[in-house]
Amino acid sequence: MLSMDLRGHGESEQGDGDFTSDTVVDDALVLVQASGARQVVPVALSHAGWFAVELRRRLGERVPGLVLLDWLVLEPPRAFLEALKGIQSSAWKGSRDEFFRMWLEGVDSEEVIRFVREDMGSFGAEMWHRSGWEIANAYAQQTYPLRALSALVPPVPVMHLYAQPADPAYEMAQQSFAADHPWFQGVRLDARSHFPTLEVPEVVVEHLERFLAGLGAGERVSPPPPLPSP
Repeated sequence: MLSMDLRGHGESEQGDGDFTSDTVVDDALVLVQASGARQVVPVALSHAGWFAVELRRRLGERVPGLVLLDWLVLEPPRAFLEALKGIQSSAWKGSRDEFFRMWLEGVDSEEVIRFVREDMGSFGAEMWHRSGWEIANAYAQQTYPLRALSALVPPVPVMHLYAQPADPAYEMAQQSFAADHPWFQGVRLDARSHFPTLEVPEVVVEHLERFLAGLGAGERVSPPPPLPSP
């Protein structure tokens, strides 16, 4: 397993000057090359999904599948795009705090709460401005994730594990898309937060293992039945 420490995060330095999504993808390609891995299956949280899609474009069949976690895969609502503008402004903290509120709504996991308020809360204006710009730019250029995934030729198996939003219409839209695109599966987890890997890690691992086993067998597997909350 490869774990990437993004620029400006964790123990990684930012490097000289600013950086963009393209820089991060280039870093990921260097990591894959240095690891000697013949194949990689990106597991990407939220808008890091754009990096995963680009890795498939660049590496082709060396990326036999994609796992996306809690991503806004449909067309973004106007309120979301306005929030992205907000975190690029001088009043960025208010928009950031609104994201925090949404991500933590109904959440009682101390680990998730600490991660959002302390870890994500430690980033300053520069990182939030960059995040808002890069995410907004990705949607402007590629419209929305399911459309970008549909444009990959040949198609690649994709599993989307998510908890937010809990709106049944969001789940139904993904089911409808999957009916016409058998390479895609959307699985709503029994979780509440935007960070299922922290909230229900065992459930996420089980889904990952089944998905990877299906890739090894050369076929798409059905998602497992919902598991009880830990």
